[in-house]
Amino acid sequence: MAQLNLDVSDTEALLAGAQKLLDSCREELAKRVIGQREMIDGLLMALIARGHILLEGVPGLAKTLAVKSLAEITGLDFKRIQFTPDLLPADVTGTLVWEQATGKFSVRRGPVFANVILADEINRAPAKVQSALLEAMEEHQVTIGEESYPLPDPFFVLATQNPIEHEGTYTLPEAELDRFLLKLLVRYPSPEEELRILNPHNTYVPALKPILGPSQLESLRTAAEAIRIDDKIGEYIVSVVSATRPSATKPSNPRSRGGSRPAEGAGSGRAGREGLYRYISFGASPRASIALYRCCRILALFDGRLFVTPEDVKTAALPVLRHRIVLSYEAEADGLDPDAVVSRILAFVPVP
Repeated sequence: MAQLNLDVSDTEALLAGAQKLLDSCREELAKRVIGQREMIDGLLMALIARGHILLEGVPGLAKTLAVKSLAEITGLDFKRIQFTPDLLPADVTGTLVWEQATGKFSVRRGPVFANVILADEINRAPAKVQSALLEAMEEHQVTIGEESYPLPDPFFVLATQNPIEHEGTYTLPEAELDRFLLKLLVRYPSPEEELRILNPHNTYVPALKPILGPSQLESLRTAAEAIRIDDKIGEYIVSVVSATRPSATKPSNPRSRGGSRPAEGAGSGRAGREGLYRYISFGASPRASIALYRCCRILALFDGRLFVTPEDVKTAALPVLRHRIVLSYEAEADGLDPDAVVSRILAFVPVP
């Protein structure tokens, strides 16, 4: 996202309009999805940032319902693909079909040719099917035969996966995970929200109004581009992402540059930071820095602020980085998940 040079009054007017539109979207989605504010805001963030979302949660937490409802309020073309072990790449992207009457091959486009794609239980399909989405997610095109065909604009992939089932599932390759803007963990509802779900009136599924069309979506993007982000925040973002890469953070030898040995205890913080890297096999790519930069501005937009703060970086770091770092066996043995490792990294990196 570029940064627009607007007057403060113009920016405040943009933010006020964006706040009103976002509140309307949340109210409309709340007609079907009770609670799950973090998931709803994450889905809206992906739309504004032109990114893809990976939703992870146990069955019954309204992941599919939320995605279908989001597509309905945008009025965009929506397709659902149920990923299964016997799915083929051609079932997703399409294939060439021989036409007996003409004696030629014709293109039969797959369900991926839509604006909003729900890849339901994406980890139930083998790697060759998952890799069929790589070109679509990054380049917004699909190659069938010898020709490449552009996908509709906008194009979003919203994938779901079940974290508790391992039989008949396949781990998503890192190349595909890196193409998701965010990985959202869908939590259980609170007791109060679950009581509302039990209300008999909630068995009726109302129709939703398309209030987030292309022009409204573009206005939200314009408002996000008007958010100010200081150079110090940009440096902080790069520092956080770089800190996930063990190979890029090897300690230098002070004696090799003619320096003196550090004072006793001065390296204790650094030693703790270096000790953390035994839990990380591979860190995040520059694509993570771009994603974090975009999401920080959208978080500021959600709060109605004209500028990005370090807290925005910390808040966005978990959903942006949790699927982009590869943990070692030691992390699993010590009971650490990606969120715990990212939280420790945030504690080590100096805040501007």
